[in-house]
Amino acid sequence: MATAFFVGLGGMVGSMGRYGMSGLVARLWPGAAFPGGTLSVNLIGCCLIGLLGSADLRNFLSSDLRALLFIGVLGGFTTFSAFAYETLLLTREGDTVRAMLNVLVSVVGCLLAVWVGSLLGRAIWNTP
Repeated sequence: MATAFFVGLGGMVGSMGRYGMSGLVARLWPGAAFPGGTLSVNLIGCCLIGLLGSADLRNFLSSDLRALLFIGVLGGFTTFSAFAYETLLLTREGDTVRAMLNVLVSVVGCLLAVWVGSLLGRAIWNTP
């Protein structure tokens, strides 16, 4: 029961972070026809999960706090459902090129972000 509370609390924090980041990207890139806010949170979230996942946090954080961070905060921050919906909207609007570009950049970019985060984490924490 406590773990569920921590996941929910983390989800609230992550969702608020996603809202803030998406708003920031919208202000920096006004009128963009590309879902840059969703892409930015997914790339940042993937990099963070790679970075934190490369550390052995079991020695520093309880299982409840790891659930708060990984499932709650990062799960609430990243937005795969929003990504899928925005891609569908682009397709419905006949903008197949942008839809496919969104899929390619999001999937490849997020995989690369996890890898970069993992490399950074292994270098920082000196883990294999």
